[in-house]
Amino acid sequence: MAARKRVCRFNLWINPVFDARLRAEPDIDLQVGDLQGPAETLEALLAQAHVFHVSPARDELPRRWHVTDALLAGCPNLLAVSSGGAGFDTVDAAACTRAGVAVVNQVGGNARSVAELAIGLMLALSRKICVSDRLLRTERGFSRESLMGHEIGGATLGLVGIGHTGREVAKLARGFDMRVLAYDPLLSPDEIRARGAEPVDRARLLAESDIVSLHCPLDATTQGSFDAEAFAAMKPGALFVTTARGGIHDEAALAEALVSGHLAGAGLDVWAPEPPPLDSPLLRIDTVVATYHTAGVTHEARRNVASWGAEQIIGLLRGETPPRLVNPEVWPAVLERRARLLGTP
Repeated sequence: MAARKRVCRFNLWINPVFDARLRAEPDIDLQVGDLQGPAETLEALLAQAHVFHVSPARDELPRRWHVTDALLAGCPNLLAVSSGGAGFDTVDAAACTRAGVAVVNQVGGNARSVAELAIGLMLALSRKICVSDRLLRTERGFSRESLMGHEIGGATLGLVGIGHTGREVAKLARGFDMRVLAYDPLLSPDEIRARGAEPVDRARLLAESDIVSLHCPLDATTQGSFDAEAFAAMKPGALFVTTARGGIHDEAALAEALVSGHLAGAGLDVWAPEPPPLDSPLLRIDTVVATYHTAGVTHEARRNVASWGAEQIIGLLRGETPPRLVNPEVWPAVLERRARLLGTP
């Protein structure tokens, strides 16, 4: 007889469609661990789980519950780790592969929401929306001309990364008649063109773009890649926008580029750490528009990723290849372990 399939998540906020969908499956037990409860209770849940649906927010999930070699050692039944977002910052994918555990995410589920906020940051910076809002609430005696900004129409937008989100940004940018350049070392020039941008190398993108917008993952190749040298290579008066990940850009170097006047503004949705400390130099600069990693936090996006996550978990527990499998090389081993643990072919 087939064993019950056990899915575990912790009690961080998730759209209710996730729980409802899993609980509609008669052979799946969903267990929700209380992060404020005893650690031993959570360890026991994970020890029995076949799937761990984990928050991707590295500064919200306590470090001891990040998926590492140490955590996996206590999870002998685990077949898969499912990230609750497009990224998987709380998951060591290499450790999972070593343990024979699949890693899946919900990449693309929040792409439209992230793209809309990226464009929103560009508009807020170019038209000085936030500066105008602050002045109108606190001061008088300034002129409308002192708040004069620029249209983004006709500007050159440089996308660093043109995956799911970058492609959506390119699509929206074309509606503003922007010229779109893209640098993405993982894609061919023809594929970049198919996604709506002109392929260029990084040096040309920095030199020609009026706005540089980051849409690349945080990994060993991108960590700290936007440093003082990169900001110096951008056009004088350019804008810097990121909805990618904190740690890709050097916050101190960015603050210096803004204070010196080399860059005209920055729209920042991601930080290291999150939230940034109240005394962060960037938060004291008027030409910075700051948001709290909310680009993908819309009702629509959160419902998408919760629904996608539930369906993907149900499918992989049935033995179906997950559509968003991060480490495909481990899937044959996962299928073998699944047959042994669940008693199903």
